[in-house]
Amino acid sequence: MRAFTLFLAFLGAVLLNGCTSVPDKVTPVTPFELERYLGTWHEIARLDHSFERGLTQVTAEYSMREDGGVAVLNKGYEAAKERWKTAEGKAYFVGDSNTGRLKVSFFGPFYGGYNIAKLDDDYQIALVVGPNLKYAWLLARKPQLTQTECAPYLAEAERIGIAVEKLIWLSVCN
Repeated sequence: MRAFTLFLAFLGAVLLNGCTSVPDKVTPVTPFELERYLGTWHEIARLDHSFERGLTQVTAEYSMREDGGVAVLNKGYEAAKERWKTAEGKAYFVGDSNTGRLKVSFFGPFYGGYNIAKLDDDYQIALVVGPNLKYAWLLARKPQLTQTECAPYLAEAERIGIAVEKLIWLSVCN
C-alpha cells in the first residue's frame, strides 16, 4: 500500500508541475467524438516514467461519469510482484468537446494534459501526448498492431519531437 501511495504522490507532483498545456507541435484532433473514444484501449508503446515502470498488459478504460466527465481506469500487470496495479482517475475537456484535449487527474485537484495528437477515423489507434513531450502513449483497441498500422503514428510522433527511439514497446508492431 505504501508503494501505491508513493505512486499517487509522484503522479500528483508530475501533474502539478506539468499542468494542462499542449506541446508546441501538437494539435489535438478535431473533430473529436468522446462517445466513440470511450471503452478499452491497450497500451502498445509509451515513454518511460516511474508510475508505469515495470508494468505490462496495460489498458486504459474510459467511461462516462455522472458529472459529464470521463472516468479513467488504468490497469497493468507488475510481474516483479505478481500482481495487478490499478489507478482510477477522472478527465474533463479543456475547451470545447469537439477537440481531443482533456485534463486528467489521478490525485486530488491536480490535473495533467491529455492531448490526442493523432486518431484514426475508426477510433482504433491513438497517439496521446501529455503536457510535454516526455509523456507519450501509442494506444489501440486491440493488443497487437501491424507495422503498417503503427507507421503513421510513429511518423507523427517523430514530427512533433517525441524521442521514438526511447519508446518502451509492450507489443511490437509486426
